[in-house]
Amino acid sequence: MKSEVNEQALLKGLAENDTKAIKIIYKDNFNTILSFIINNNGSYDDARDIFQEAIITLYEKAQSESFALTCKINTYIYSICRRLWLKRLHQVDKFNKPINGFEDTIQVEEDMEIHEKRNMDFAMMERAMNSLGEPCRSLIESFYIKKISMQTLAKQFGYTNADNAKTQKYKCLIRLKKLFFAQYNIGE
Repeated sequence: MKSEVNEQALLKGLAENDTKAIKIIYKDNFNTILSFIINNNGSYDDARDIFQEAIITLYEKAQSESFALTCKINTYIYSICRRLWLKRLHQVDKFNKPINGFEDTIQVEEDMEIHEKRNMDFAMMERAMNSLGEPCRSLIESFYIKKISMQTLAKQFGYTNADNAKTQKYKCLIRLKKLFFAQYNIGE
């Protein structure tokens, strides 16, 4: 959880042109990119150029309020750099041997569409949860997110037993599904 908070702070700092955040991102990621590019027919200057383009891409994305990073910053930067480098190699016709580490990376363009769709679904679910009302919202969050047992929930919410709490949770899930799919069908 702490690393997620740190990653979000770095993204926010990048979006706000915070020199400290930019230096941390550079320090944490440049050597990996340098190693990748040098191992694949590139030079130090090539690595600097490609890394700078990736940082600019991340900077532009970070400034968008709708952007939600769904992987680590280093994964995102590496994927962008790898794509940019492959594109450049094709342009200068140096692509004559297999690229080291190519199979071990994510394909950003295709995955970004999937992640953006998933983020939209999560946002719709959050809106549905917020409009669900109490005690349903607390009951669902306690069971599915906090992983509290039905016996404990029955006591917390004043149900006579765990079976009654389970029945109420089921009714709440049905209401949540209706709220979610009402938004989902409007969004299509």
